[in-house]
Amino acid sequence: MPDHYDSLETRSADEREAALFAALPGQIAHAQANAPYFGRLLAGVEAASVRDRAALAALPVTRKSDLVALQKEAPPFGGLAAVAIGQLARVFASPGPIHEPEAHGRDPWRSARALFATGFRAGDLVQNCFAYHLTPAGSMFETGAHAIGCAVIPAGTGNSEMQAQVAAHLKPRGYIGTPDFLKIILEKADALGLDAGSLRIAHVTGGPYLPDARAFYEARGLEVYQSYGTADVGIVAYETPARSGLVLDEGVIVEIVRPGTGDPVPDGEVGEVVVTTFNAAYPMIRFGTGDLSALLPAGSACGRTNLRLKGWMGRADQTTKVKGMFVHPSQVAEVLRRHPEIARARLVVGRQDASDTMTLRCDAAETGEALAAAVRETLAAVTKLKGMVEFVPPGSLPNDGKVIEDARG
Repeated sequence: MPDHYDSLETRSADEREAALFAALPGQIAHAQANAPYFGRLLAGVEAASVRDRAALAALPVTRKSDLVALQKEAPPFGGLAAVAIGQLARVFASPGPIHEPEAHGRDPWRSARALFATGFRAGDLVQNCFAYHLTPAGSMFETGAHAIGCAVIPAGTGNSEMQAQVAAHLKPRGYIGTPDFLKIILEKADALGLDAGSLRIAHVTGGPYLPDARAFYEARGLEVYQSYGTADVGIVAYETPARSGLVLDEGVIVEIVRPGTGDPVPDGEVGEVVVTTFNAAYPMIRFGTGDLSALLPAGSACGRTNLRLKGWMGRADQTTKVKGMFVHPSQVAEVLRRHPEIARARLVVGRQDASDTMTLRCDAAETGEALAAAVRETLAAVTKLKGMVEFVPPGSLPNDGKVIEDARG
């Protein structure tokens, strides 16, 4: 069997970067002209000039947390869609509510590449256990499976006894769904005396793939791989047989930014995943997913040459209420912006004598009471709350993407 979905996965980094940023100006111009929200947000931006990562990083970030308000103000898609609703293949309603459009075409969510890396091939029968109603995951992976040439059982969620019977009678080779539900199906098959041994490969997402589940599947000889994506931008990265992080999809530009800002962090540092897509119907430009991760160097033992994500590492929106007032990661970022002497900082929220406390732990090469006093003043001005400042040894703050730590238990 071929090892790679196509030659794009093994091209050089320079070829990939050149191709992505040659296409980006056209996508930005398309979004400006056809998506009212981006027409306003990117007003004055010369699309033809956005040809590298530095120029892209100068554009504003639109975050997932903004979508509910945007869509309420301008239904159904907040002005982010670039086609009329009647030109779409499907329209979904996820919790929030947030509405997501599906474009017409082959593999609109770009899941085929991830499924291929898992081992799905033309002629396979697949049991797709993602929901098919309202939310997009079922369609997201069915369209990718069809693009490979697989037949799909639209099994959906729940009803583990029927799922086990389907697996025993139709004998699919692969499973698609959440990490835990496959275990439930297999255990139900065991309890009913059914043979679900045809299932040999699985692609999972939509929840953490924890070590105990991984060990369970390995013990049964199942090859299980995971991917990372969202209902807004589709598949972003996927696991391969190298088992060394998640390789970025070839159809997106991914940045890691400091939470609360649009500023890219140094390679290897944890931050918020920001994605730019080339979806003509829903042209997301610098979409902040709200998820934390870090980029790993390009190159993998599987032969794919793209950069890799370390995996899902938590949520970037660490907004915390202190003394009845919300404190946001963007406010911590503003303190750092006003004091460039500070390389990194973490605001620790604690509790003492029945009252909330704030301590800004600062990684700075130069310290002293004068700087501490200035930072305390800035912290109070930005957050409208008093806090303490503590200097820590350079490099000692954990690389976990946390800007605000709630230590109140």
